[in-house]
Amino acid sequence: MILILMPKDMRILLIFCYSLIFIFCISCGKSADNKEKSNAKNNTVEEAKKQNTVDTNIILFFGTSLTAGMGLDPNDAFPAVIQEKIDSLNLPYEVVNAGLSGETTASGKSRINWVLNQKVAIFVLELGANDGLRGVPLKETKNNLQSIIDIVKEKNPETKIVLVGMEIPPNMGEAYTSEFRNIFPDLAKKNKLDLVPFLLKDVGGIPKLNQPDGIHPTAEGQNILANNVWEILKPVLEK
Repeated sequence: MILILMPKDMRILLIFCYSLIFIFCISCGKSADNKEKSNAKNNTVEEAKKQNTVDTNIILFFGTSLTAGMGLDPNDAFPAVIQEKIDSLNLPYEVVNAGLSGETTASGKSRINWVLNQKVAIFVLELGANDGLRGVPLKETKNNLQSIIDIVKEKNPETKIVLVGMEIPPNMGEAYTSEFRNIFPDLAKKNKLDLVPFLLKDVGGIPKLNQPDGIHPTAEGQNILANNVWEILKPVLEK
């Protein structure tokens, strides 16, 4: 038996075929769209992972007005100078300056948990100078510094800690001055920390490198402070 299609039947068949083709194209389009959305979602996840990795590369400078750059533009403070050194070497680190004028080891201990809300790769601890100038009992200063070190390690055992050493003028007496100086190498040895022997090396007591108060470095002095810290910090970053 031979099926003969009349013109009307032919039109119906063509419409049916076109409909099938249209439905097929729509289905393919949706499949491709879903695949594209899936790829986009995966890319977003990967970008987020990369961003989280970058966010962990923070160097937190936790210290006094010496770190804050008191009396100067923040860009002249030694942490900002160190950021320039880091950028020049294309190292993946971001400096955060958490220096606070007048900070003692006791007040630093009080605010340490707050500043550690972000994940920190390297923690640079510069505290103690104000304790020495105020004649705070040496045992108290040492215990506070140890507490801060312990808190940092507890928050993130992978954080590397760099301790910044300080010295004070001899007006507090030879015994106090000597014991104060020894606090920093003692803590560094006990906790296996990298140590900057003396932050104010080649700056302290030199009038032209300090502001009129004789305590806070000028911009030129801050550059020297940056070099003192960089000598110890750079090998830590390159590890």
